[in-house]
Amino acid sequence: MDNRSILKQLKLVAALMELHDENTFKIRGYNNAIFNLDKLDIELATQSLKDLEGIDGVGKGIAATIDEINQKGTADALNQYLESTPEGIVELLDIKGIGPKKIKVLWKELGIESGYELKEAANSGLVANLKGFGEKTQKTLLEALEFKEANANKLHYADAIALAEEIQTILGELKKVSQVEITSEIRRRLEVISEIELITATEDINGLETEINQVDSLKQDQTLSGPTKWGGYFGEHRIPVLVHFSNPKDFVKRHFVLTGSSQHIAQQVNEKESLYDLASTRAFSSEKDLYMQAGLDFIEPELRESTFEIDAAKNQNLPKLVEMGDLKGILHNHSTYSDGKHSLAQMAKYCKELGYEYLGICDHSQSAFYANGLDEIRVKKQHEEIDRLNQELAPFKILKGIESDILFDGSLDYSEETLASFDFIVSSVHSVLNMNRQKATDRLLRAIENPYTTILGHPTGRLLLRRKGYPIDHKAIIDHCAKHNVVIEINANPWRLDLDWRWVKYAIDQGVKLAINPDAHEMNGYHHMQFGLLAGRKGGLTAEMTFNALSLSEIEKHFAEKKSQVTANA
Repeated sequence: MDNRSILKQLKLVAALMELHDENTFKIRGYNNAIFNLDKLDIELATQSLKDLEGIDGVGKGIAATIDEINQKGTADALNQYLESTPEGIVELLDIKGIGPKKIKVLWKELGIESGYELKEAANSGLVANLKGFGEKTQKTLLEALEFKEANANKLHYADAIALAEEIQTILGELKKVSQVEITSEIRRRLEVISEIELITATEDINGLETEINQVDSLKQDQTLSGPTKWGGYFGEHRIPVLVHFSNPKDFVKRHFVLTGSSQHIAQQVNEKESLYDLASTRAFSSEKDLYMQAGLDFIEPELRESTFEIDAAKNQNLPKLVEMGDLKGILHNHSTYSDGKHSLAQMAKYCKELGYEYLGICDHSQSAFYANGLDEIRVKKQHEEIDRLNQELAPFKILKGIESDILFDGSLDYSEETLASFDFIVSSVHSVLNMNRQKATDRLLRAIENPYTTILGHPTGRLLLRRKGYPIDHKAIIDHCAKHNVVIEINANPWRLDLDWRWVKYAIDQGVKLAINPDAHEMNGYHHMQFGLLAGRKGGLTAEMTFNALSLSEIEKHFAEKKSQVTANA
């Protein structure tokens, strides 16, 4: 069992303890231990009870609970709490905007034991009448419930592609399959996936269906199945899996039709034919051949959304999409100075090992007390360590950054003197996420105007499948970044992918560069760069418009010029 699974159980224990009114100090001890354990660079499953007891911030009771999870897969304490808690109440603990104390009130005073019952009570106004709730909380709960319902059984791309590749391997081993590929939403690199779809080439559809049904991990659902597809589920996952059948000679065109959005394949390519019509009338050796027959340059799968790609392909003006090899450095990362798991030295050395020229360290600023944000004294201490490490690691360089909180009024954390001490600043919103569109936009506009803002971090603050981003006027934000020479982040964390790919082309057209930033809180977080890269490519991002495709000397020049604007405007 990995650390994440162990910590998930501990977090649930802590939440259930609070729900059942356990001792406050005991709950606090659990939460403090979870915070400390989350930053450790050790595998908890490999530790003995004695080793666990020796971890800072972990007492004998919590160490025993972890040891129990290691030995049995679960803890007796968790099972006892679950036995005395309705299943629906446990599910409510996942809803954003409501904690265990409020859930207990809903449970005990209104008899609510499920999301459905909570929605009914909120719609009838009962929730607003409870002490400590009110209309605003009731509205927030309704929105959170509706968001959760709309995203039930969906996965973000990173999880979906991993499952799809696992299924692809299983299908590829079946005798009746001559070829199998991932298709549809996943092939187009959508950020949220509603169905995992694959296409198989086979000469014997009935025989292949029989083979699939003999795979223990694949369970058929007749309501999802049809004459040319197998539908069902994989393992314990509730996201639908569709396996399309094609004879080998039609494989290319079937794969093509399944891949593109309905709007893409419906595009007219001449007076009589759409792309779909063309694909349906003849066989093709490859998708490149198909596009060529349509009079178009080859369109990468991720671009097939019917946004700008057809006109660009007609005019031989498709962008050359950015590739991983174009990226020269990794900006916006965290270390143990704030809430990261690995030290500054570890983060820097691993970044260098991966072949990058520079690392932008951006620990949290002082207002982010929940993330151990740096005060001015600790900022100076970090800068001194960076200077020492830069001598050791040269020509690789650590760039002095900070993720400065954008405060309620749009101002940045820290005094001007402290802001001026950084090479660059990622300005991000982390608190007061319930503003209306105008206020949220005005807040960002003011932060963008601040001459110290180098990069606007995760513009909407969304967490895919967990919470909506706050509403902003994207055009106004992008236009303001163009005016004030501010880069916009594509946060590569698979839960964020923010800036949304749908706004990438507009940003590029306004001359705004985009930085693919992993927001890494541990060394392995650097590998999230691939997801940010895919999001950028989906929007048409080129190496020329990717900020961290700049070399070290080029990016330092940019930082110097940006800082000189502060002096000029002083």
